[in-house]
Amino acid sequence: MSVETPETPARSFTTIGVVGLGTMGAGIAEVFARNGYAVIGVELNDEGVERGRQHLANSTGRAVKREKMTEEEQNDLLGKITFTTAIEDLASADLVVEAVVESMETKKAIFRSLDKIVGPDTVLATNTSSLSVTELSTATSAPGRVIGVHFFNPAPVQNLVEVVRTVVTEPSVLTDVQALLGSLGKSPVVCGDKAGFIANTLLFGYLNHAASMFEGRYATREDIDAAMRFGCGYPMGPLALLDLIGLDTAYEILETMYLQGRDRLPAPAPILKQMVTAGLLGRKTGRGFYTYEAPDSSAIVADDKTPSADEAPQLKHDIKQVGVVGTGTMAAGIAEVFAKSGYDVLYVGRSAEKVEGVRTIVTKNFDKQIQRGRATEEAKAEVLARMTGTTSLDDLKDVDLVVEAIAEDLQIKTTLFENLDEICKPGAILATTTSSLPIISMAKVTSRPQDVIGMHFFNPATIMKLVEVVSTVSTDEAVTETTRALCAKVGKVAVSCGDRAGFIVNALLFPYLNDAVKMLEAHYATADDIDLAMKQGCALPMGPFELLDVVGNDVSLAIQRELYKEFREPGFAPAPLLEHLVTAGYLGRKTTRGFRDYSRR
Repeated sequence: MSVETPETPARSFTTIGVVGLGTMGAGIAEVFARNGYAVIGVELNDEGVERGRQHLANSTGRAVKREKMTEEEQNDLLGKITFTTAIEDLASADLVVEAVVESMETKKAIFRSLDKIVGPDTVLATNTSSLSVTELSTATSAPGRVIGVHFFNPAPVQNLVEVVRTVVTEPSVLTDVQALLGSLGKSPVVCGDKAGFIANTLLFGYLNHAASMFEGRYATREDIDAAMRFGCGYPMGPLALLDLIGLDTAYEILETMYLQGRDRLPAPAPILKQMVTAGLLGRKTGRGFYTYEAPDSSAIVADDKTPSADEAPQLKHDIKQVGVVGTGTMAAGIAEVFAKSGYDVLYVGRSAEKVEGVRTIVTKNFDKQIQRGRATEEAKAEVLARMTGTTSLDDLKDVDLVVEAIAEDLQIKTTLFENLDEICKPGAILATTTSSLPIISMAKVTSRPQDVIGMHFFNPATIMKLVEVVSTVSTDEAVTETTRALCAKVGKVAVSCGDRAGFIVNALLFPYLNDAVKMLEAHYATADDIDLAMKQGCALPMGPFELLDVVGNDVSLAIQRELYKEFREPGFAPAPLLEHLVTAGYLGRKTTRGFRDYSRR
């Protein structure tokens, strides 16, 4: 964390005020009441009060039903909350959290009223997710006591709270609020006052990019979502997540981010405005990027964009023997995947030692699985029997498919494709596992560009389910269909896309990682706080800096450079900090130093 969090706050907090008792406000009131604080909840009218009371009764009732609290504890919790329609009742509060609609004028009016009512030491906090906390603070006579506390929904369950400091927030206010949140069992992360704060800034840029990708018909909604779920381990695909958040909410957040920073990347994709105007707001209206069983339902139903079962890809080419060129971890994994699925595999290496290395890798993989009871010696023997190694490319003359998995160097790959074109029989499919190079450059050096395709496996190939099937402008449709069908046959999830830098996953992932580096570079938040915000706030398996250090900063920089070169988008220019780390040799875990130092771990 950027600031050490003491166990107990320095100033005394006993009474907490919450203005606005919608879902979020009621949740915040519950969090404080659960921890023994007296809470005063304020709503505009009696109907609002009743709604807030109902939110709390329902939320705590669910906890009782799940045996996470007793009825006695529920009654005790609800007894700590006083409901009122008079904002003057907050005069005794030590901290007031505003949680009303995302309207600057509405929030400012509340802060003006509070400024006249509460004591001089009372901290005034806003739960805004995107508005300027600095601007809100100008509605008070003491802007130094104003701070942002952005809880995530549902507040009683989500641990992350973004603590937003303005340039005038008093240090003691920041320290005391962090300590208070820590005492509630929350994870406070500190950031500066910029639209979107940490989580939304990084998340919504990524979501907007995914919406643009769909709008440009680069890939289907199903393939975009599957790519991020199976390629990155995300709990939801970006388009399904937009539907859950609400397209109107997403549009407002993106618009606010754009207007504040004037950066083109968060400018809302035109399709978002069109869908919002048409009332297609996502789950809450029953229609968004997907169609749902009913408004507020999570059950997706078929619509005119849903692929029919009759459209399932078929093997248009007869695939019996598969060739793999390369002997690294990826090549060995691909060879193992095909051999496990019953295919005879011929793999090619530059030396007998490297060829033997593939067998060693596969053997070790199996031995680990056998030790865990997930494989047998018989299965290992069967798979190894289907794998034949050679040092001669000429031996690939009879294979039906060749998968190239050598160094990410276009010159080396094009030379290989020239050779494969001469060696392989007519009709054989020539595939590359490149993650960033233009596949058409490899196809054009052959006399059969219609048979060249991308099969981008993810590492480790034996475990990761995703394969990006990348067609060039020359690839025959039967080749694309065969490749997708083959992926399904070997237990992989295939997604289709065109031949442009980054394909689906890297094109969405690396700009997000680059944005995180820029955020760190601007001293907006620490690497630890950014990682924590994305893991707890967005349920991602790893924070951006953890992931960069695993992938390798040199690899990340190379991919980001390819994206920038392809799209000419200024926002895709690699962050200078990333370039400096690579120049210094701080490449991540593989060199024991990247964004973090691993030498003493």
